[in-house]
Amino acid sequence: MVDEVLSQSEIDALLSAISSGEMDAEEMKKEEEEKKVRVYDFKRALRFSKDQIRSISRIHENYARLLTTFFSAQLRTYVNISVASVDQVPYEEFIRSIPKMTVLNIYTVEPLDGRLIMEVNPNIAYAMLDRILGGKGGDVNKAENLTEIETMLMSQLFEKSVANLKEAWSSIVEINPVLENFEVNPQFLQMVSPNDTVIVVSMNTTIGESSGLINICIPHIILEPIISKLSVHYWMQTGTKERDQESYEKLKSNLHHAHVEGKAILGETKLTIHEFLHLNKNDVIALDQSIEEALTMEINDQPKFHVQPGKSKNKLSVQVLEEIKEVNEDDE
Repeated sequence: MVDEVLSQSEIDALLSAISSGEMDAEEMKKEEEEKKVRVYDFKRALRFSKDQIRSISRIHENYARLLTTFFSAQLRTYVNISVASVDQVPYEEFIRSIPKMTVLNIYTVEPLDGRLIMEVNPNIAYAMLDRILGGKGGDVNKAENLTEIETMLMSQLFEKSVANLKEAWSSIVEINPVLENFEVNPQFLQMVSPNDTVIVVSMNTTIGESSGLINICIPHIILEPIISKLSVHYWMQTGTKERDQESYEKLKSNLHHAHVEGKAILGETKLTIHEFLHLNKNDVIALDQSIEEALTMEINDQPKFHVQPGKSKNKLSVQVLEEIKEVNEDDE
C-alpha cells in the first residue's frame, strides 16, 4: 500500500468540513478501515516511473526529427514524424494492437541485450516503397505479398536509418543498432514473454499524402542496464558537468576568433535637407562633441567604451578610458 501525503490546503479543507458538519469523522474512520486493499493488475506491471517515461519520450522526439530529415532526403517528398505517445504495456497487448499483416523491422542494439522492434504501418511502408520505385507515394496496402525485390528495397531503406537511432540514443548510451530481420506477420515474432513489460513509442507519420503510425517496441530487458540513466537527475548531472562544459569550451574557442566591428564616434550633428544640399568645399560642420569630452567607442553599433583619440605608429588610435555600463530600466 502506498502512503499518501496531504498538502496543507487539503488538510485545512478536511478540518473545515469536519468542524462544519459536512463530514463525519467516524464515517471517515470506517471508510479508511474498509479500504485496506488496493487493486493491482499483475498483467500490467508498471516497471518505469513517469520520470523515466519522459526521458524515453525526449530521446524519441529527437529520433523523430532525425527520421523526418532522413526520409525526406531519401524519398524526396514531404515527410513529417512526431511522437504521439509513450506507454508501458504487456508485450502481448502490443502484438494485439498492430495489424495482422504489417512491416516489422527487428534490430539488435549491442552492447544492450534483447531486440528492438520498429513496426511500420502498411500504408506508410508502401508509400515509402512507391516513392523508391518512382511513384507518387500511394497508400496501397500490399504488405502480405511483397516480392523479394520490394522486400530488399525496404530492408535497405530501414537499414540505412540505423544511424539516426544511434545518434538519438547517444545522449544516454552508445549503441550499435543492426537490422537483424524483416517480418510482415507479428504472430511469428515472439521475442519476450507475453506478460513482460515493454515500452511502446507511437509516432504519427506522414509520407506525401499517406499517413499512419510507426511504433517502436522496446522490451524491459534492453532498458534494464541503463534504467538509472533515464532519470532527470542523470540528465541534469551530465548536462551541467560533462556535456555543457564541453560545449562551453567549444563555443568559447569559436567566439575568440569571431570578428566584430569597432568604431570611435567623433561626434554627431543634425542638418536640414536644404543645408545638406548647399554644402560646399571648406564649409565647417560643428559637431555636438566637445573637444574636452571623451569619445564613444561602439562595438557592433553598441556603445561599449569611453576613449580618447591619439596616434600610435603614425596611425590614428584611441585609448580606452572606461567601460560604459548598461543601465537597467528597473534600476532607474
